[in-house]
Amino acid sequence: MRSILTCVMIAYASLATAHDAPSGWSYDPYCCNGDSHNGDCQMIPSKSVAVTPGGYRVTLLPGDHRLVTHAHVFLLPMTKAMQSGDNDYHLCLFPNEDTPRCFYAPEMGF
Repeated sequence: MRSILTCVMIAYASLATAHDAPSGWSYDPYCCNGDSHNGDCQMIPSKSVAVTPGGYRVTLLPGDHRLVTHAHVFLLPMTKAMQSGDNDYHLCLFPNEDTPRCFYAPEMGF
């Protein structure tokens, strides 16, 4: 019985898809938990992001992301940024507001 239950749970988990950003593109399944109303991925204000020689400095205040309750400064390497599907910045926080799981940035055309 346990093996049947395990198989059903695995099958159900494999059907799970990522939720969509407001503009319609989907966050990667690894990055998001929840949906567009209560998920951990969300567009963040571009004023919250500074491009530095070492990568991105993301400064979030309450209201910049639905999960943020106090000020945060995240230093994210350029190599960890994923390409945004809408030319906006997006951040996925999981398992809590202190942990950036995925960061999406617009393509930088130089």
